[in-house]
Amino acid sequence: MAKKRIPAVERWFTLAAESPALLGTRCKACGTVFFPREETFCRSPLCQGTEFEEVELSRRGRLWSYTSNAYQPPAPFVPQTDPYQPFAIAAVELERERMVVLGQVMAGVGVADLEVGMEMELVLDTLDEDAENEYVVYKWRPVAT
Repeated sequence: MAKKRIPAVERWFTLAAESPALLGTRCKACGTVFFPREETFCRSPLCQGTEFEEVELSRRGRLWSYTSNAYQPPAPFVPQTDPYQPFAIAAVELERERMVVLGQVMAGVGVADLEVGMEMELVLDTLDEDAENEYVVYKWRPVAT
């Protein structure tokens, strides 16, 4: 019996295995897009909107910056090694929205493999699992050239 896939953070991304997407919100008054989602008030200083619609964001973008995560993050992060091993973090500027979204880079891709401006894509990976569920997070990986 297959385990149920559950997002580690609800409503931040779709669970489409082949083409996952981040889920943001768009202000109905001014059109500003937010990630993580906004549901209370528009963060644009020129808008007083309070109504939002969910939108799928670009699943590709360009690497804007990157670094090595030398400290162990808090929950819901689950270390895959003991002792903890650093991993790469990417800031990716989304294709359409032109906003920068941070995320972990897939295992096996370190800072030496990254270059500002390279194309990146959103992927899903297992954070943790128990007897019934697989808890999933989004990550970035370089697009194969």
